[in-house]
Amino acid sequence: MASKKKMGYKCRIAVVLFLLLASIAALVAVAVIQYTWSMKEYSLQYGIVIDSGSSRSNVYLYEWPGEKQNETGVVSEKMNCRVSGVPISEMKVDQQKDAEAWKGFKACMDEVSKAIPVEKHKNTPLFLGATAGMRLLHEKDEQKSNEVLTSLKEYLSSLPFMFQNASIITGQEEGLYGWITVNYLMGNFLERDIWNSLVRPEGAKTVGSMDLGGASTQIAFSVQEAHSGPDYLHVKLYGYPYNVYTHSFLCYGKNEADKRVLDKVIQGSSDPAYIINPCYPEGFNITMKASSIYDTECTKKPQNYNPDQEFFMVGVANSDGCESIVKSIFDFKTCSSSQCSFDGVEQPPVTGDFMAYAGFFYTARALLMNGSTDLDQFNASVRAFCHTHWTVLKQQRAWISERYLRTYCYATHYILTLLADGYKFDEETWKNIYFEKEVKQTSIGWSLGYMLSQSNMIPSEVKYINPMTDPVYAGLIFLFSALIIVTVVIVFIFFVRNCC
Repeated sequence: MASKKKMGYKCRIAVVLFLLLASIAALVAVAVIQYTWSMKEYSLQYGIVIDSGSSRSNVYLYEWPGEKQNETGVVSEKMNCRVSGVPISEMKVDQQKDAEAWKGFKACMDEVSKAIPVEKHKNTPLFLGATAGMRLLHEKDEQKSNEVLTSLKEYLSSLPFMFQNASIITGQEEGLYGWITVNYLMGNFLERDIWNSLVRPEGAKTVGSMDLGGASTQIAFSVQEAHSGPDYLHVKLYGYPYNVYTHSFLCYGKNEADKRVLDKVIQGSSDPAYIINPCYPEGFNITMKASSIYDTECTKKPQNYNPDQEFFMVGVANSDGCESIVKSIFDFKTCSSSQCSFDGVEQPPVTGDFMAYAGFFYTARALLMNGSTDLDQFNASVRAFCHTHWTVLKQQRAWISERYLRTYCYATHYILTLLADGYKFDEETWKNIYFEKEVKQTSIGWSLGYMLSQSNMIPSEVKYINPMTDPVYAGLIFLFSALIIVTVVIVFIFFVRNCC
């Protein structure tokens, strides 16, 4: 009988000790779950970048979570609004055209305002970057360029956003930010792992960037060797260093190079009333004023220049003649380094893949090409295009405005010369060029790279989401704490009785 009482007593002690240990384990588990299983919900942040180029302005709206990945925000494009009217480099000339441009800005900024939650407006940074068109205006008329920027600053400062600056970015910055954009969109900086976390790709290689605008063209690519000089930049992105070669050629944009080619055509003709232009298609003719060619810092004005003088140009099918004139605007001989592109600019050999966008893409598309191509195939397509009659061209490329279509014989020869003779792409490396407009439905350009870089200075906002609400968490903590106290009291009573 005594042994049975002793056994019952031991069982009760065991049960009580089990309850004690279970309560302690449950209490610890609740605390651990609450703090280690908590998730971070990052408040979306927004940034606005206005890209004011030589042809037009575009307003880009970007968004990113408050979280940062190794010091740089994860940014994506939310909206792209094209500003109607003249580019800002042509403002302060005609009041009516200025009014149209301001109307275009207001329309785009109204769209952007609606896309951003009202409570986020005051914390949304707003930047405007002007590129080669304004760089040329600044060289030609610094006072006017300053007046344009001042007007833009006054307008942008009046908006409900956190206006940062309106400035002219350098050609080197334009090239670098374009390179950042391309590689970000290609996933060369970050990718998601099996846990859906953003990490640096194993052994990822970067892609070179080539941008062709209206007034300038840029090339940028990563180099492995340690180089020094004005065209080599050392940047840090997502916690990792990169050595980038980048150079911008002012006056070598598609529109400005076109004017220089037209000048060569005019200088080679003895009769301004009838000028044979080998870069215009057969069957096409046009009368243009001298101001449309020479009213720029990129083209030297002839003696006795008259802006109202008219030139009558007639197109002929002469691809070789056009090629010869296009090559004449480059200087391939001057070079004081081991290798140069043109005009005496030092450049290391091109390696790896390259993304060619903006004017490069549209020019390749005129040849019915996109993606990667073969150099011989590209060359043959250029010749075939230049020898196609104007009437046939209009039928075959109905989606291209005649204003641009007439320029593509020159333009195709131009990018062929720039890439092959300038940047030194050969039969093998040409296959590594990809002519693209977008990557992952996002426009390629310098503005996204700019926003990525600027996001380093934007603080993160974070809100913790716990797996249990505060009342549930407090209730469970109280319950298991009470169980521990009760079991400790019961154990104490059992021990006291046993000792007595």
